[in-house]
Amino acid sequence: MWSFPLIPTQASTTATQVDLLFYALIGIAVFFTALIFISVTFFAIRYREGSKASREGARSDHFPLEFTWTIIPLMITAGIFLWASNLYINMHVAPADAEDVYVVGKQWMWKIQHPQGNREINELHIPVGRPVKLIMTSQDVIHSFFIPAFRVKQDVLPGRYTTEWFTPTRVGEYHLFCAQYCGTSHAAMIGKVIVMEPAMYERWLSGALAGGNMASTGDQLFSQFGCSTCHMANDQGRGPTLIGVYGSTVHLSDGSTVVADQDYVRESIMEPTAKIVAGYKPIMPNFRNQISPDQVSQLVEYVKSLGGKAAAQRKP
Repeated sequence: MWSFPLIPTQASTTATQVDLLFYALIGIAVFFTALIFISVTFFAIRYREGSKASREGARSDHFPLEFTWTIIPLMITAGIFLWASNLYINMHVAPADAEDVYVVGKQWMWKIQHPQGNREINELHIPVGRPVKLIMTSQDVIHSFFIPAFRVKQDVLPGRYTTEWFTPTRVGEYHLFCAQYCGTSHAAMIGKVIVMEPAMYERWLSGALAGGNMASTGDQLFSQFGCSTCHMANDQGRGPTLIGVYGSTVHLSDGSTVVADQDYVRESIMEPTAKIVAGYKPIMPNFRNQISPDQVSQLVEYVKSLGGKAAAQRKP
């Protein structure tokens, strides 16, 4: 830990932007601290007891001065707010072509799976120069996925899915931490992010495909849990067909609509009565206690593989 830098290496596009904002805040704070300190020191010396400084013509108010020291801090804080808000939004809205990676936090490890089927424990292999989107949930308590070199951190919650994304800019290995106290072995919930050249990353992906990709595994689960008996390809089942549904607009029984994105597919698996498709009855069983977070992610990838607007946009 003695070699751990005070300010980690900048290894993502986000890191550069976050550090720029941080240094701007430090610079503004230092400037005004110095200005106030120098002003207080100057006036304390100039108008000290016994000094010959003239005290005649003292004024109780000075509107131009009061207006100036009000409007300037207002403009500075408004600028910081707009700058930080824009950065915050950009950090939470992943590009459409970002590569999905599924993460499950568990006391006390990170379980990671790529859509191609590769599984990792406490390691994350990613390509340099490509946006990567992490889709995360927890199997037990609240965790937090923190990569200091990328300047990104996101809480990982049980029963919910959160995301974070980044674009690595430097090849190398970087620290991965859980930044939320999660139990007695919290300090041991660490790992590393391995950023590789695209060609090496593709070789790494192809060298670990033993059990098939997530979509094919999801296809097996789809049959194993009997989903195919209701969600038929010919749209004649007791549930709506899933072919081409991903990314499309779904009309619900209450008259509203929803986009069939990843969150909607997951919710439909875990809480099937939350949003009922128009024309169908709420007969789908609840799979919350029958299916693991890993299996939910595999089913989502299977639904995505069946086509749809969003799936088509992600194809190279």
